Amino acid sequence: MVFRKLFSSLGGDSGPKVPHGKSGARAYAIGDVHGCLAQLDRLIGRIEADLDARPVKEAFLIFVGDLIDRGPDSAGVIERLRTYSRPGLKPIFLTGNHEEYFLRVLAGERGVLDNWLDYGGKRCAESYGVSADQLVALPEDQALALLRRQVPDGHRRFLKSFGDTFRFGDYLFVHAGIRPGLPLEQQSRADLRWIREPFLQDSGDHGFVVVHGHTIVESVEELPNRIGIDTGAYRSGVLTALVIDGPERCFLSAGATEEQSSDRLPRGVARVGS
Repeated sequence: MVFRKLFSSLGGDSGPKVPHGKSGARAYAIGDVHGCLAQLDRLIGRIEADLDARPVKEAFLIFVGDLIDRGPDSAGVIERLRTYSRPGLKPIFLTGNHEEYFLRVLAGERGVLDNWLDYGGKRCAESYGVSADQLVALPEDQALALLRRQVPDGHRRFLKSFGDTFRFGDYLFVHAGIRPGLPLEQQSRADLRWIREPFLQDSGDHGFVVVHGHTIVESVEELPNRIGIDTGAYRSGVLTALVIDGPERCFLSAGATEEQSSDRLPRGVARVGS
């Protein structure tokens, strides 16, 4: 894998300071998986191969939310990650808006089932052996009970354990974004999981670089104050990971086939080695 270093100045007035990850550690951040188990397996394999080739004292595997819905195997993705373990690689899971909705359905909340099904939940339900036709044909309380019976307790506990933010040096990982101008401790959970505007159009310095998913981009979107890594795996077939190592960063991608997988290069970078 070719690593790249950002063009930037470390001081003075000639340019902005280069953002750094946590000292002595590396982060691998994976965009919205949305039930795409084949791409997830291939991308994890590429990350593990990179760790084998370039060992590091501490490494984090960060998922920015929306593991489920829309794609073919939400249940398989949850089981894969719930049981995932590799020495020296610590998984970090953040809650996306799709996990929030699914947990509300599993908690028996009335009035959200139809919206969840229309919002990508049909494929998720099917991955647990329940068709959307079954659910819509039943009274709501029976449909909710049926779905709850099909989803293992371990899956619910796993989803409920997720956080909302993760800080890594000069980077902040969230699912959707932040409300510009508000300190991190004042950010609402709704914005962290659902926001698009005004976050996406804001060009101000947040005090950290926000790494997020939630909003699909054709290729990784790098701006001075944020990096969008949701490349629409369920739609494009490509799942993307951002790699942060000190002042350097690069991207890995994985498709449903090996031919779709590649090292993806950020804009405005220069080669520092291979």
